[in-house]
Amino acid sequence: MAKHKLNAREVATAPPGKYEDGEGLRLVVADSGTRKWVLRITVNGKRREMGLGSYPDIGLADAREKASEYRKQAKEGIDPIAARIVEATRIPTFTTCAARYIRTHRKGWRNKKHARQWVSTLKIYARPFIGNTPIDCITTEDVLAVLNPVWKTKPETARRIRGRLERIFGYATALKYRHDENPARWTHHLDQLLPKMERQVRVRHHPAMPYAEVASFMHLLTEAKGVASLALQFLILTASRTGEVLNARWSEVDLDAKIWTIPASRMKAGVEHRVPLSDGAVAVLREITRVPGTPYIFPGSKPNRPLSSMALLAGMRRIGYGVNGALGDYVPHGFRSTFKDWAREVSAFSWEVTEKALAHTIKDKTERAYARGDLLEKRRAMMQAWDKFCLLAMKNPQES
Repeated sequence: MAKHKLNAREVATAPPGKYEDGEGLRLVVADSGTRKWVLRITVNGKRREMGLGSYPDIGLADAREKASEYRKQAKEGIDPIAARIVEATRIPTFTTCAARYIRTHRKGWRNKKHARQWVSTLKIYARPFIGNTPIDCITTEDVLAVLNPVWKTKPETARRIRGRLERIFGYATALKYRHDENPARWTHHLDQLLPKMERQVRVRHHPAMPYAEVASFMHLLTEAKGVASLALQFLILTASRTGEVLNARWSEVDLDAKIWTIPASRMKAGVEHRVPLSDGAVAVLREITRVPGTPYIFPGSKPNRPLSSMALLAGMRRIGYGVNGALGDYVPHGFRSTFKDWAREVSAFSWEVTEKALAHTIKDKTERAYARGDLLEKRRAMMQAWDKFCLLAMKNPQES
């Protein structure tokens, strides 16, 4: 009978423990949920154990490929651990250096999507030109070869690629792989060789629903039912970002104090944010049935995962909104702009209170140094007024 081999789903969802894939390859899942690959091999009669990297940096297929390579070395009498140390001292290729940079920094990035974008943009646009080139041999001409094909056709993508290249070359310099100036730097370098990006980029804002229409929309949401409907109501009533709402956990909410505390790790500005919950927001939370085994307030269909942003968009489409929707092309994130328009044009609350409610960072350093409080009680009054605006109109949406 053939031994069981791991599959991709098991690798991603297995609870804490040790799981064998065969021929010495093992997945180790810690109590914290972190996952790493370990290979047990015999080299010259001695048992050795070596780490192959963490999941998802190293996927199942990659782990098997690495394990096969190291097993082959061991059979030939080569100690793969020692060989890897020697390899690490050599000048790496761009692809290798980029992978090391991403592994080093990805834990500090706010979300997994950001890490995936780093990998995909470099794989698609940079690797074909400089992927196999030693990092110390890459020149400005090589960087231009990467950027020129997309500079005019995909300016925003090109801007991100250039910034990522600059960081990777800076990382290589810090490790003494490079000694020349950074070939991807902009000021006094690429800015002389490429047209200014500002002339090409058009800022595209999220379509925002006029505040006068929010009441009718909230009325439709309450009739729609379901987790996505409740998540959208909560998003509107708290004026929060989509990701903040979708990843909200029960442990962050104090229903008695009517406060939702979002940790710094999930905030765009990297600062903890307290959200005063209005009566309507609390009512939404009390309507939700808690799902055993998941920390998320708005759980998705996959085990131990939150609701997806696509679920919110789909929920809006079902009642006539979204891209090409009959009632409007508005999207969930646009409700923050809706709230801001209401605050500026209807409410009597100050700009400072509004900005605090939206968790915006004050750009002026001096002003920011003095603005240390979070104006919680003023914001509580503001969110209750916003709640009243939405819910009063819900009772008779035609009057709003």
